[in-house]
Amino acid sequence: MAILVGLLLLLALVIPAPLQEPGDLAAVPNPAKAAWFLLWTQELMGYSKYLVYVIMLVGLYFLLLPYLPGSPEAKRAQWLPKDQLWVSIVTLVAFLGLLFLTVIAMFFRGENWAFVYPF
Repeated sequence: MAILVGLLLLLALVIPAPLQEPGDLAAVPNPAKAAWFLLWTQELMGYSKYLVYVIMLVGLYFLLLPYLPGSPEAKRAQWLPKDQLWVSIVTLVAFLGLLFLTVIAMFFRGENWAFVYPF
């Protein structure tokens, strides 16, 4: 947990939030990107407005994860325990999905939210 918090703090220091001067309707930035930790939601919403329900379901899933049937109580802290393997796999897949969407939104989106080659 400490490593994760340290990694997030390091990312927050290295990758600044795309905060800009106060909004001006006469000069709207294109593309207007969210902060890096919310780019995955912006990327997902770029495909369809109905994907907001997927975001809500994923959030609800992780909120209720300890109480779902088939989630045995953890006896001690352990990486990828055999009795909670499906929980670990779902969590890892969700993390990789969020990371993938964040990288696409951060580096591969240009004007009008079109795909661009960053290099």
